Amino acid sequence: MDENCYLEVDVNGEEVFMVDKRVISSYSGKINKLFSKSNKTHHLKVIFHDFPGGAANFELITRFCYNKGKTANINPSNISNLICAAHFMEMNKFFAGTENLCEQTEKSLQEIKYWTWSEVLVALKQCQNLLRKPISSIILDKLSDSLIGRIASSHETSPCPSFSSPESPGFRLSCETRSSESFKNGVVRTTYWWFEDLVALNTRVIEVLVRSMVSKNFDNAIISKFLCYYQKSRFVTASSGEKSEMIETVVDLFSALDISYVSYKSLFEILRVGLNISLSHICRNKLESMIGSLLDQVTLDNLLVPSPAQKSYLYDVDLVVRFLRTFLRKGVCCVPLSRLKKVASLMDFYLVEIAPDPHLKPSKFLAVIRALPDSARDSLDGIYRAVSLYIEVHSTLSEEQKMAVCFGLNYEKLSTETFNHLIQNKIFPPKSITQALICRQRKLKSLLQDTEQVATTNRPSRSSQIVPKGRKGGGSQQIVLYARKLNLSDENEKLKAHLQGMQWRVSELEKVCRKMQFRMAKMMKSRLSSRSNARSVPKICS
Repeated sequence: MDENCYLEVDVNGEEVFMVDKRVISSYSGKINKLFSKSNKTHHLKVIFHDFPGGAANFELITRFCYNKGKTANINPSNISNLICAAHFMEMNKFFAGTENLCEQTEKSLQEIKYWTWSEVLVALKQCQNLLRKPISSIILDKLSDSLIGRIASSHETSPCPSFSSPESPGFRLSCETRSSESFKNGVVRTTYWWFEDLVALNTRVIEVLVRSMVSKNFDNAIISKFLCYYQKSRFVTASSGEKSEMIETVVDLFSALDISYVSYKSLFEILRVGLNISLSHICRNKLESMIGSLLDQVTLDNLLVPSPAQKSYLYDVDLVVRFLRTFLRKGVCCVPLSRLKKVASLMDFYLVEIAPDPHLKPSKFLAVIRALPDSARDSLDGIYRAVSLYIEVHSTLSEEQKMAVCFGLNYEKLSTETFNHLIQNKIFPPKSITQALICRQRKLKSLLQDTEQVATTNRPSRSSQIVPKGRKGGGSQQIVLYARKLNLSDENEKLKAHLQGMQWRVSELEKVCRKMQFRMAKMMKSRLSSRSNARSVPKICS
């Protein structure tokens, strides 16, 4: 080789090649452009920092050039590198006589349908190192289409049949549940056989594959299971940076699925893992939003997430409040009542669990109570138990703080048994008990008025409406009179039962009122005594 034609090529710092400039430039547009106008003939050198496939791949390129544009070594293990290198060296214009390297490699890629599963995987693994190259996306799309088609075909020929919706051209992979355990195991092996093979691929390739699956209507339940399997399998050996990238990719892909096919347990596992690594704000919001939309499925243990390290309280209450806001983001009216009641019941248990935390501030405790409307609960007995426990544990709270906590209670939605317990509860502030009594009195009077209106509407005759003069006793005696004098037919038996029930309720009202008067008198007596002795006012409940 003429000394003036020597070209020194440093490939990614791995190896230095001495090649004939004339031979290489006749096939490479890049080399031709670099030296065609150069007058320098000695010590020619070019340095490549990002040559696709490194030194080994450059050697294949030089062999192609020295072999007059012929190569018999294009195969699945090097085709991705060769395609990228051919485009990098611009080997698509400067060869006359036969096909240039770009044409040869792309023609070989068209034979992908004859490759084995293993060969496609090998090509994908090679391609994952070339994702920053412009041409790599075209290669990756072809490889992923081939891979997904083979997965779909395996389901279609398996004992668990696959079917497609008439309106959808894509895949729909699912199977019926059978009682036979051996059949179930066979279905699992048939359905998920490809999980382990794809674990070796990096997150960028997985993202391309999964998004392609979603676009082809691949079964979201299977995709969800694969993402969980992938994250668990790779997480242990991944670096901290890889862990963050992996979690964010998996969460982003979960958000592209039908949320009903995503396991809330998997989401909570990812959430707990994410507490120890740096996740972007967008990723955390997506994860919390998905969990919030599935809140009616979760258990109490799932919600007991430790608080951030810089916080003194035990559990992350703010996180649960965000879950609740997400669950109700479309409005209470848009949430089925059955789901709403499940969440309300779950929150009752959660409130009892967090109430004993001595570092939990009243404002955070109240935030959980108020996150759901009263309409979500048939009874507020569960909230009462939590409030009672909270006040008992936080005995150092001021009367104002205790009253603030009690504002979370709607006394009208307490059962009679719970209400009776409240008015005898020594730890509740006197003002709260007084408000409860007044509220119950108002409620009973309202019920009494409603009953009197019903009775008036259903009177059979004018004479039966007359109440003897001088009769005292208020609404309870009138109800008794109506219940006795009304000549009710069979159709009005329900009304009779209602009137008799109201008679009992009003009797209870009178008992409660007497108790209230007694306690108010006792409270006034105690206040007068405390003024004379310069002592604090004692609690009225004893």
